[in-house]
Amino acid sequence: MEPAQAPLPLNVPAEVLATLVEIGEEINSSLDLDEVLRKTAALVKRLIDYEIFSVLLVDESMHRLYHRFTIGYGEEAGKDWVIPIGQGITGTAAATGRAVRVPDVREDPRYINIIDSVRSEMVIPLMVKGQAIGVLDIQSTQVDYFTRDQQSVLTLMASRLAIAIENARLFERVRSQADTLLVLNEVGREANSILAVEGLLRRAAELVKRVINYQILGILLYDESANLYRHRLDVKYGQSAQGKLRVTPHEGIVGAAIATELPIRVPDVTLDSRYIMVNPETRSELAIPMIHQGRVVGVLDLESPQVNYFTEEHEQTLMILGAHLAVSLENARLYEKLAKDEARMERELTAAQRLQTALLRPVPDTDYGLDITARIHSAREVCGDLYDFLSYGTQQLGVALGDVSGKGSAAALYGAVATGILRSLSPHKLQPAELLRQLNQLVCDRRVEGRYMTICFATWQKGRHKLRLANAGQTQPLLWKDGHVEQIQLTGFPIGIFDDATYEEWSVSLTSGDILLFFSDGLTEASNREGKFFGTGRIKELLEANANMNSSELADRLLEEVEKFTQGGAITDDRTLVVMKVK
Repeated sequence: MEPAQAPLPLNVPAEVLATLVEIGEEINSSLDLDEVLRKTAALVKRLIDYEIFSVLLVDESMHRLYHRFTIGYGEEAGKDWVIPIGQGITGTAAATGRAVRVPDVREDPRYINIIDSVRSEMVIPLMVKGQAIGVLDIQSTQVDYFTRDQQSVLTLMASRLAIAIENARLFERVRSQADTLLVLNEVGREANSILAVEGLLRRAAELVKRVINYQILGILLYDESANLYRHRLDVKYGQSAQGKLRVTPHEGIVGAAIATELPIRVPDVTLDSRYIMVNPETRSELAIPMIHQGRVVGVLDLESPQVNYFTEEHEQTLMILGAHLAVSLENARLYEKLAKDEARMERELTAAQRLQTALLRPVPDTDYGLDITARIHSAREVCGDLYDFLSYGTQQLGVALGDVSGKGSAAALYGAVATGILRSLSPHKLQPAELLRQLNQLVCDRRVEGRYMTICFATWQKGRHKLRLANAGQTQPLLWKDGHVEQIQLTGFPIGIFDDATYEEWSVSLTSGDILLFFSDGLTEASNREGKFFGTGRIKELLEANANMNSSELADRLLEEVEKFTQGGAITDDRTLVVMKVK
């Protein structure tokens, strides 16, 4: 064995120097770690005709080396081997940070025999900022095969390779974190739209699996009446079941997470006195408290049969996910409570009406080149009609008008959920047909029996004066243009009925003075004492006769005429309209 004591004198031919330069350029030209290692292996082969080549990287948490890339090992040998730092020839090089060249491995007691035919070995540490991040290991079946010059050349190359590996690993971590953030964003949006606790728990187990490949998961929720936490869902190796266990604060690892309101990560449960054995195969555990408004509403408890399975990254990811789920669980609990107490809620509908009004977005302050007015006249204290405005920046605006089936608080709640989902799609700046398709899919994913919604959605592009429109079963809007009124003949399935529904899109260029009128069937189906409907024809006549009015005057005029027609009778269906007039 010949460890490197000092820089070795180089006698490097010009072609070798050229290859070293090429190696430096090649390994720094990619941030894909597998590609970097493949290129390195091929280029080193041009300098040294090895028979076995491998790159082992340091697992800092376990203080050991693992094979990241190998050539020449059999299918079963090598790849699954891990070598503690300081053991074997590779472990020695990693521990000392110095190259090790062994002329005959049979004479070196440190050699770990993986392949019997190996006779000589040379290991070069991969150093970054004075720390070994791994080793480059080449082996031969010939005794004393590797030379001092080869060791020097490989040491020069290893310094470049170490930096390339560290850059590639940093890139992988950043990309992984970006992918995780995208998943968490999707998780947050999806979880917030599930309103049944049991359904949310099942979905939570699936969502956690997308970011952490766990083996055992338990979700515990706080039972206020008993002042303890009950297992509401357990998943073990893909099989879910209703949990039966109960945990009090301060009891076990889960209790420690509840008491401290902090995540608890235990690398080896056999060494932790707090651990209470439930699954005999468990070796490591991660407990994440789900906190809402300063209160622990539940715990995510993950277990693994592997020692030290959970990482700091797992912990950070689950903390973000746990925060999302805490809010979603509270929302789901609130929805269930609202459903049970609907009779009592009828006495509080006046307050609910104020809340619903507050949730309605006002007409945008941004100048989109439109004069816009929106009105709702409810049949009850709360209604199932809705309108909304989605800002796609300063040049593009989305406008929606919808009508939920049924009336009263249930319709209003359904409308609030649909509005929340609609707004969650706003950052994607979808055009009408695609927005309705995605909205329909998301609503169908959490279908409520007997409930659906009709909606018409349009986008307006200020610079191009371009209007796009799609319709999901809503009353067809009217367009006043070039001195006459036409009804836009667009149809489509209502939202929440058919999962795979698609929608047609219609577009038109508008000029100053053109008017688009959205309105619900509460206007057309308003009836007088003789049972006659107000009808679309009267709305067309009013629009044509009053096209010179601004949007506010026109909206008020339409509603006044409906009120006169019904002779002051009770409003039996919500009357909603949005008037858009091009400036």
